[in-house]
Amino acid sequence: MKLVVAIIQPHRLDSVRKALTDIGIHGMTITEVRGYGRQRGHTEIYRGAEYTISFIPKLKVEVALADDRVDDVIATITKAARTGKIGDGKIFTLDLHSAQRVRTGETGEDAL
Repeated sequence: MKLVVAIIQPHRLDSVRKALTDIGIHGMTITEVRGYGRQRGHTEIYRGAEYTISFIPKLKVEVALADDRVDDVIATITKAARTGKIGDGKIFTLDLHSAQRVRTGETGEDAL
């Protein structure tokens, strides 16, 4: 099993969710996060004063899935989240050693 973690722009969430649902992925966790990569933040002007925004708001999408679905999910997220501009995000893949459904006690891929 794998855990796919994608950091995406907030306005791309609906397209990513729909694209994942279309390929049969129904469970995901969304977390509001802040950070930066190569962008290193930006400056904004508000009421004549200049402010440096160091941490950009992003969303973290987490999807636990079977090993054979990983490539499809990564390709789907990449296509749905891409705008072609800096700050589109990153995708990380982690090994998931175990999973257990609390309600039924199912373990492994059955719990997903």
